[in-house]
Amino acid sequence: MFNTKFTSLVWRDLQVSPKELRLDTLRCGQSFRWKHVQENWVSVLQGNLVVLKESASSVYYGTLDDSDTLEPLLRDYFQLNKVSLETCYNRWSDLDINFKSKAIHFQGIRILRQDPWENLICFICSSNNNIARITQMVQKLCVEFGEKIARLEEEDYYDFPTLDRLVGDGVEKRLRELGFGYRAKYIANTAKKLNADHPDLGEKWLHSLRKVDYKEAKEELMKFQGVGPKVADCVCLMSLDHPESIPVDTHVWQIASRDYGFNKRGKTLTSIVYCRFKII
Repeated sequence: MFNTKFTSLVWRDLQVSPKELRLDTLRCGQSFRWKHVQENWVSVLQGNLVVLKESASSVYYGTLDDSDTLEPLLRDYFQLNKVSLETCYNRWSDLDINFKSKAIHFQGIRILRQDPWENLICFICSSNNNIARITQMVQKLCVEFGEKIARLEEEDYYDFPTLDRLVGDGVEKRLRELGFGYRAKYIANTAKKLNADHPDLGEKWLHSLRKVDYKEAKEELMKFQGVGPKVADCVCLMSLDHPESIPVDTHVWQIASRDYGFNKRGKTLTSIVYCRFKII
């Protein structure tokens, strides 16, 4: 089943059906940390090197040794114990004939439950950007400020930088040198504000936004420089347990206009149209 890549790993079956999880989930612009190496997906989650591969019937994960602490982490990350995707797809198909006709083409695509700090900084990088360039920027951020976790197949893998690593006076300057442009200031100022406002909790304070309502969580996020309505919605949905949040990007807007007749509210996705779309 597996090719010659990563033969040093110990592989285990996550025991999840294709209707519940497919690894195309990792290429659709939710997370920018995953590297596609032949048929494998590689990243670092909470200080753990993770290698994933799928077969026709399940998803497998590889570890560097015989110990296994990854399964609970992965089940939480993919929300496997929280959401039955097959049940959702069946219900949505009953409600929407358009969804039913297209659902077969994106089987097993899930919303991730990511670390809020990492998710916030990555989506600050996403402003006026594309997936390939965001991925490059996030990789530079991890190599420059993150901790090296492992070396595998002649390549080093790094954890996402902690808040402490991004509050220094030279951070903005270094990020500009790395090609972050105006986002360098946003990242540096977000780190400084979070550190100043919540010195005892730091980035862990963001986890508390999982326990407040969606509106309050979004308002708190938008207090950070570089976080507008869409970025805040992305973070609310993909790391803060607010499924009622619906981020609307150009692609979502085009589908809404084409298939559901929302074009009467504006031909392009301006900030005003975004806000109107959200209250429909």
